[in-house]
Amino acid sequence: MSETSAPLRIGEDPPAPPFDLDAYLHRIGYPGAREPTAAALRDVHLAHASAVPFENLDIQMGRLPIRLDLDSLQAKLVGDRRGGYCFEQNTLFAAALEALGFRVTRLAARVRMGRSEPVPRTHMLLRVEVEDAGGDDAGGPAFLADVGFGGDGLLLPVPMRSGAVAEQFAWTYRLVDEPPFLVLQSLHGARWMDLYAFTLEPHHSVDFEVANHYTSTHPDSGFLRAITVQLPGPEFRLILRNRKLIENRPDGEHAIRIEDDEELVRVIGDRFGIDLPPGTRFRALAGREPEPD
Repeated sequence: MSETSAPLRIGEDPPAPPFDLDAYLHRIGYPGAREPTAAALRDVHLAHASAVPFENLDIQMGRLPIRLDLDSLQAKLVGDRRGGYCFEQNTLFAAALEALGFRVTRLAARVRMGRSEPVPRTHMLLRVEVEDAGGDDAGGPAFLADVGFGGDGLLLPVPMRSGAVAEQFAWTYRLVDEPPFLVLQSLHGARWMDLYAFTLEPHHSVDFEVANHYTSTHPDSGFLRAITVQLPGPEFRLILRNRKLIENRPDGEHAIRIEDDEELVRVIGDRFGIDLPPGTRFRALAGREPEPD
């Protein structure tokens, strides 16, 4: 052991490799300030959430395992301008926030989305502390940040305070207490819908490796059964499920059916900015006919 190294304590993550902050900020189109302020957190969160698609295409193309080390994530999401799902997106986002000087705690959630039965903790989210978050508008010293929940997910961070309603462009969210959980909800018409439930127990890279393996390989995982590419935005949410493309707006949704795999590859490129080679095929569509309208 070198004189400059020290043994890890139990439960401690190893040091992160170097992070290319300039390349990351260019990828998400963020030219702003680099201080760890509430304003910077808001702007970087919005830039990432609206630029990097939520997607499971590597699973569908048989490109496994899904790697969560920072070098692989920078190569895929930044260098190759791909997207990813929660473990990929929020691991990358956490590294970017820490490079900007924020204090970040990695958390895990049980996704609900209308379900009442308990499910595994297969969603990653972040608690972010902000030094200047003491004003009335900031809502407290910490925020829930999450750029990896897909079309229904946050565009902006939410104050880590139960009961606070957060209006984010056309969408509205809140956190509510359900001891021992906090629950993130979104407003659908006049009804609040649970998105996910979580505690404030810190999680580590090994926890997410286990959940990532389940999510990407278990036969009961929805990511094996269907293609999905999603991108939230201030005015509409764009959601692809297999051969159905949905543009979801506050006043309703518009859906189109995609007739074949070649058109599907074109749509993924044109609408989500993900370039795939001609002839790409997906496991969920093997032998399936297009869904009816």
